[in-house]
Amino acid sequence: MRRLAIRLLAATSGDEGQATTEYALVLLGAALIALLVVGWATSGGGAGRVGDLFNRVIDNIADRV
Repeated sequence: MRRLAIRLLAATSGDEGQATTEYALVLLGAALIALLVVGWATSGGGAGRVGDLFNRVIDNIADRV
């Protein structure tokens, strides 16, 4: 039984889970940045700037058509 426990411990002590943890942390970081951008864009001056940018893009596309 002890040999089995040692083999299982040795088999699970690698870095396989590290990639999953890093992936989860990257996703959390991206979600935090997205929330900050959405918060900035929907409050105060951010909303006006996003609206101005959208209007310029639409006007630019309409001028080319």
